Amino acid sequence: MNKKISALCVIASGCLWGTLGIFVRKFNEYGVESMSVVFLRSLLTALFTMGAMAAARRECLKIKLRDIWIFAGMGLLSIVFFNYCYFTAVTVMPLSAAAILLYTSPVFVMLLSALFFKERITRRKVLSAGIAICGLVLVTGVIGDAAAITPSGVLYGLGSAFGYSLYSIFSRAAINRGYSALTVTGWAFTFAALFSAAAADMTTLGDMLSEKPSMGLYAAVFSIVASVLPYLLYSIGLKGTDNSTAAVIASVEPVAATIFGMILYKEIPSPSAAVGIVLVVSALVIGVSGKPAGKENQSC
Repeated sequence: MNKKISALCVIASGCLWGTLGIFVRKFNEYGVESMSVVFLRSLLTALFTMGAMAAARRECLKIKLRDIWIFAGMGLLSIVFFNYCYFTAVTVMPLSAAAILLYTSPVFVMLLSALFFKERITRRKVLSAGIAICGLVLVTGVIGDAAAITPSGVLYGLGSAFGYSLYSIFSRAAINRGYSALTVTGWAFTFAALFSAAAADMTTLGDMLSEKPSMGLYAAVFSIVASVLPYLLYSIGLKGTDNSTAAVIASVEPVAATIFGMILYKEIPSPSAAVGIVLVVSALVIGVSGKPAGKENQSC
């Protein structure tokens, strides 16, 4: 796949992930807690993607028994574990600090990709990751909240980064075995829905949908915009770029969230945040300008 198209797919996925906070705020108004949102998101994403495959590309529904661990790992570690750690982190420390710890994930991706896929750790990758993290420090304003950072918050924050990074690793493993982006997304969220069901508050979800039926449509839009499309685009993007570069490019997410906050909630960023946005965009340019890596091997 063309490198520029791959990069655009990853950028688009990051921008769509940046809408997550907008949707979650609405669910919180109805008393729906974090893990219940994770379950709802996972269930609907699985239904949409599996339904699409059943209707139009049934061959993509098939996975080999020996590869189940990849999709189960994605569901448990890349989605459920990541969300649990991140949502816990934001309850014990400032949101800005949790966001910065989450976006140390390109470092984990870089190290894990070198270990499992023999991807080279180049100066360009290190430079782009470093610039992105510096920019995110400014975007989130974490420096002013440093006193509120706790050891448990740091552990949960780094746990979220590790879980987040594993999506790239598992997804690359699946793509290298010939699975399509649709297959990867569908089966990952099927397992995520199964694993998160036990932690979801079904009563609260049922009350919300019965009292406000329109929230069913809202949940569907939430699933498509903040889950189905970005995960599909990210998996497609991995076919034309390596894991480390994709992880840095996806760090556009908090920048997109900041811009959405400006537009929807009149949350005007500080001058330092504006500088941070410029740094993150610069990191994306550096990452995209590198040589493409990865092979395309897709069976359906």
